[in-house]
Amino acid sequence: MLMELTIRNFAIIDEISISFEEGLTVLTGETGAGKSIIIDAIGQLIGGRGSVDFVRHGSNRAEIEGLFSLDPSHEVCTIFSDIGVDIDEDETVLLKREITKQGKSICRINGKLVTLATLRQIGQMLVDIHGQHEHQHLLQADKHLLLLDRFAESAIAKTKNEYMQLYQRFIKKRERLQQLTENEQDMMQRLDLLQYQYQEIVAAQLQPDEDKHLLEEKKRLDYSEDLFRTVHGSYTALYGENKGLEWIMAAMHQIEEAADMDAGLQQLKESITNSYYLLEEASFSLRDYYEKIEFDPERLNEIEGRLSEISQLKRKYGDTVNDVLEYASRIEEEIDALKNRDEHLHQWEKELKSIAKDVLVEGRHLTELRKKAAKRLEKAIHQELMYLYMKDTDFQVMFDEREVTADDLINMKRRLPVSEQGMNHASFMVATNKGEPLKALEKVASGGEISRMILALKTILATHEGVTSLIFDEVDTGVSGRVAQAIAEKIHQISFGSQVLCITHLPQVAAMADHHLYISKQLFDGRVKTAVTRLTKEEKVEEISRMISGVEITDLTKQHAKELLMQAATAKQ
Repeated sequence: MLMELTIRNFAIIDEISISFEEGLTVLTGETGAGKSIIIDAIGQLIGGRGSVDFVRHGSNRAEIEGLFSLDPSHEVCTIFSDIGVDIDEDETVLLKREITKQGKSICRINGKLVTLATLRQIGQMLVDIHGQHEHQHLLQADKHLLLLDRFAESAIAKTKNEYMQLYQRFIKKRERLQQLTENEQDMMQRLDLLQYQYQEIVAAQLQPDEDKHLLEEKKRLDYSEDLFRTVHGSYTALYGENKGLEWIMAAMHQIEEAADMDAGLQQLKESITNSYYLLEEASFSLRDYYEKIEFDPERLNEIEGRLSEISQLKRKYGDTVNDVLEYASRIEEEIDALKNRDEHLHQWEKELKSIAKDVLVEGRHLTELRKKAAKRLEKAIHQELMYLYMKDTDFQVMFDEREVTADDLINMKRRLPVSEQGMNHASFMVATNKGEPLKALEKVASGGEISRMILALKTILATHEGVTSLIFDEVDTGVSGRVAQAIAEKIHQISFGSQVLCITHLPQVAAMADHHLYISKQLFDGRVKTAVTRLTKEEKVEEISRMISGVEITDLTKQHAKELLMQAATAKQ
């Protein structure tokens, strides 16, 4: 969950730091006080599109930091490992984003610089923001299949994985077949080019890692004179009359005589004796090394010429000799395929059709599993909608039912509902009143109906989406009365499994809050800034009263507010 949020120089926010807790937290306040700006800041923290307009006037940059606590089993932890981000022992992760007044974004996760794309990938697995006009996946028809799959994950995971592997094999095989069936003239030109390239590489007679070995030898030849001088100098310092070894030998003889007189010097004697023989052996190795050093300008010229030839090949075919050899191996296979095109074509067509049939079998099995899951989802959604006073609403998951054959799949002559995700397009369809036809979810007109549909779907899908925090930005717009109370209870219900932050203007929702934050505007040194206050029990009564009656708060509205809080406490129990 989101434990701590710090915002600096963001829009009208100077600097605020907010601590969040488990359960339902509501944010209330007058219009324009900065409630949605706080949500906008969280949106930036999880990779939203940045803008210089977010930087507070007179500041060089805006900064947003969010501290999250994680369950070790959360799927985001595997991504942290992949990108080299360490998770603290207390299983927390710190996301930070800075937006400069030049429009640049600087993103960090636990102090490590990451790209905006990486921050977005991580952030959207931690936080899900839903607003009245921005319902993300739930109102995007092309995402409905993904949402269904998350709902049905345990039932379809194995089959879907097998289908995806088959589909990837099929696509690669089909692309290869298309290459073999290209224009005859283009194929011959391709063959001529590949044969020329292959012959050029073969003629060079490259050896694995040859460039590395030649560079090492060139380095030795370049420094051969200095190597001879330094190694020979080291040898002569050790070996010869009045040189190092002779003095160490004298010390060895003296300590041997001393050790005969004092047994306590025996260990020291052995150390000096061993050192002498080790240095004597090292001096012989030095002599052997410098005697083998060659001054060979011709060999150096030969190496430089060979490296130049290899460099030409690397510019064309790869960064290293091994890359060039690997390229030669690949084009050798392609040359063989082009030369024996007809034979390969027949074999590949046969293999492609076999894989296409396997894809269809696995795809149809996946479709059946999805349809069963869709029935379970429909039933669950209907139950939620009844609770939200939409008992006459019909909700169905519609699938593209077109029959697909192996030939259809191979030729792709018409637009097919086939992709790496399966052989379906799925859409959430609703009819909000009896006698009305089913329509796409995104075309439901009423704001209140949209709010309740979103909430019903969210209640069912929240546990399948893996996010740690859910944010509702005025999703309760357009409702009142008993519907408002039902929505309040439903939002609180969702908070059992996820941390929920909710901006609301409904007193019923505010009354259900486990934690209530009041957002206000204050004038300081001639500038407006946003302030956040955590309300006490008494202050909650005042704020809910204001939400009920507007500007003037009476004893009656206070009594009504207290009754709402009592009803909320009963509902929570």
